[in-house]
Amino acid sequence: MKKGFTILLALAAISFLAVTGVYAAQYGDAITLNKTTKMSEIMKNPAQYTGKKVLVTGLVVDVCPSRGCWMDLASDAAFEKIQIKVTDGVMVFPMSAKGKTAKVEGRVEKLSLSHEEALEQAEHEADERGLKFDPSTITGPQTTYRIRALGAEIK
Repeated sequence: MKKGFTILLALAAISFLAVTGVYAAQYGDAITLNKTTKMSEIMKNPAQYTGKKVLVTGLVVDVCPSRGCWMDLASDAAFEKIQIKVTDGVMVFPMSAKGKTAKVEGRVEKLSLSHEEALEQAEHEADERGLKFDPSTITGPQTTYRIRALGAEIK
């Protein structure tokens, strides 16, 4: 009886922490940085941040539906987002993260893709999302920036 009560009490405490936002799911390494960098600053000055470790916070607007190997965070600037990427299987972001707030520590990386590589990447992403791919949307080489996650908390 005592054991059952203890388990029930522990479950109630975990539920309370999850609902109040105190509890956060941890992925990868523990976050070590204290100062948050605005995503809009990274996107305005990407060369200044490339290769550097940053801490960003944002609303999760999308998650890789096939492997959980990336998630997109809404920026502090309207209509702007940044992709958070991990090596497949190292961390797996759950689909349930959509609509939640994520805090991510990682390194900003630059992706320079040739026209052919950009076509392959766009086709792969469309396939992951179950969308039809239109090759005419890729008109040349592309350079994008994303964050290679080292650790994340989602609540």
